[in-house]
Amino acid sequence: MIRTLVAGLGTMGRSHALAYAGNPAFDLVGLVNRSKVALPDELAGVPLHGDFYAALREVKPDLACVATYTDSHADYACAAMEQGAHVFVEKPLAATVADAQRVVDCAMANGRKLVVGYILRHHPSWMRLIAEARALGGPYVFRLNLNQQSSGPTWEVHKTLMQSTSPIVDCGVHYVDVMCQITDAAPVEVRGMGVRLSNEIDKDMYNYGHFQVLFADGSVGWYEAGWGPMMSDTAFFVKDVVSPNGAVSIKMPESAKSDDHSTHTMTSKLRIHRNGQPDEDLSMADEPGHQALCDREQAFMARAILEDMDLTRHMTDAVRSLAVCLAADESVRSGNPVKL
Repeated sequence: MIRTLVAGLGTMGRSHALAYAGNPAFDLVGLVNRSKVALPDELAGVPLHGDFYAALREVKPDLACVATYTDSHADYACAAMEQGAHVFVEKPLAATVADAQRVVDCAMANGRKLVVGYILRHHPSWMRLIAEARALGGPYVFRLNLNQQSSGPTWEVHKTLMQSTSPIVDCGVHYVDVMCQITDAAPVEVRGMGVRLSNEIDKDMYNYGHFQVLFADGSVGWYEAGWGPMMSDTAFFVKDVVSPNGAVSIKMPESAKSDDHSTHTMTSKLRIHRNGQPDEDLSMADEPGHQALCDREQAFMARAILEDMDLTRHMTDAVRSLAVCLAADESVRSGNPVKL
């Protein structure tokens, strides 16, 4: 069994911990959180630590899951790998491209498996969308957004996230990763813009952002993300890929709401439009929910370790998608396009 330590017990960390607890490939030997938190019954008997580095020394895990805030990802991941543990790290991989590359270099130097939490890579509906879009052929137009009308505790979480990471970086890495999987072409330029819509966040941060990315094959894409009680619930979820030969789109039910976390990964149905043919709707009614997707992610983590999978492309893609989103953030702040 893979002795596993989970750091960070927010939404994602808790879901990953439950995935480990329910998978016989793992032995969940420790949890780390800076404060005491109420835990579900499945985790109630797992030792809880307050300090990650101390827990590493004491537990000596085979796998460390890093689901803390972004600014600690690189240091935690490298510390774990240098001690001999494989690492699953939530997205974004790091706060800077240099730190992201440092984590990848550390994995390579230590012969450790590094998996980044791109949950959509394990979602059958998104896998189908990518396959259908590739079959249409490029160049592509990518139209993607995820706006969240957050309030109460969710807004508090978003404000905490924005102490280190903007919405277009935190969420954007998922969707730039999808763009890169479809086109295979290198991103070459990014143009971004953003605005601070609340006095409750730092004056140097923005809670709405939008960027455009240009690819070497002529493909173009835009991504939009906004957090907060002021965000519109209209057209909050657009997932559309257009090519010269047609389009593939995710169609959401009219009842979907931006403040429902489950809508962030659900698809409902795919609509495939091929030029000169009737549109084809593919039902995704049986798609996995959030916890089931986390279960799939950790099943992949187990296979990566036990089957000694080559994760070179996975790690390269993680750095590339982060580089695009951080370039977008740079463009927002400078007002200038950024060449990659």
